[in-house]
Amino acid sequence: MQLVQTEEGFDLYKEKTRVGRCAVRPAAGPARGADIGLVWVDPAWRRRGYGTYLLRQLLHRFGGYDREAESLFTAPLPADEGERAFWAAFGFAPEGDALIRRRRPDLTAVRFAQDFLAQHLARPRLLIDATCGNGGDTAFLCRLAGAEGRVLAFDIQQKALDATRARLAREGLDDGRCRLILDSHEHLLRYAAPGSADGVMFNFGWLPGADHAVHSDAASSIPALAAALDALRPGGVLSAVLYSGAVIGDREKQAALHWMEALPIARYTVLTCRFANWADTAPLPCLVLKK
Repeated sequence: MQLVQTEEGFDLYKEKTRVGRCAVRPAAGPARGADIGLVWVDPAWRRRGYGTYLLRQLLHRFGGYDREAESLFTAPLPADEGERAFWAAFGFAPEGDALIRRRRPDLTAVRFAQDFLAQHLARPRLLIDATCGNGGDTAFLCRLAGAEGRVLAFDIQQKALDATRARLAREGLDDGRCRLILDSHEHLLRYAAPGSADGVMFNFGWLPGADHAVHSDAASSIPALAAALDALRPGGVLSAVLYSGAVIGDREKQAALHWMEALPIARYTVLTCRFANWADTAPLPCLVLKK
């Protein structure tokens, strides 16, 4: 099957035969989504799953399955109960004279850490992404720092820096506020003076979409965490998302937890924020507040 874009939306072809079409407009505003005016399947091809395929593709293309982004889809309210059931299977519900499908971002370990930093750091001057990966945390820190702040982003893989640079450009954040550094995060004190950082973020594990054999480990992660605490000012926050599983085991996670638990209470407040109904191997957000 093939979707072909048209002026109104998309046509669906089975080999060379058009079996369906849809009219769709991207949603206005910051949320992802679309206004779906029509989903039609040729009567000769109905009850074969083509309508399901067409609607599912629309949701994919316009961000309806993105767990980290808000989305809003609208569609006309059908009079037929069978059609309403079809739309309901994809999360659409009647609201007034229309069908609406809303999705709010899931609370993930990474989002939890980001939300905490955003709420606790007012007008930060220096923020550090110790594991920039594909740039999600780096972009967040750039927005948090604003035009007056600075961000340092570390990674040992050039492809991670390239991906981060591209993301900052896409999001209009390539204005010089961020410095990308090809170096291990355990060396961050070479680039940031002690007591100068408002926040430091770690997102351990591997680079998404890259070789999983290359991942962080306790040998460098623990020295990096210690360096980050030295880099923090009093009142600063360190966040770390820890991972475990079949590929990386749990040595790094357990070592990091042991290190955090040993921090003196007179100088630090440590939080480990387990999602109680998630698997034991789920990402674990941790926070260290420097007094």
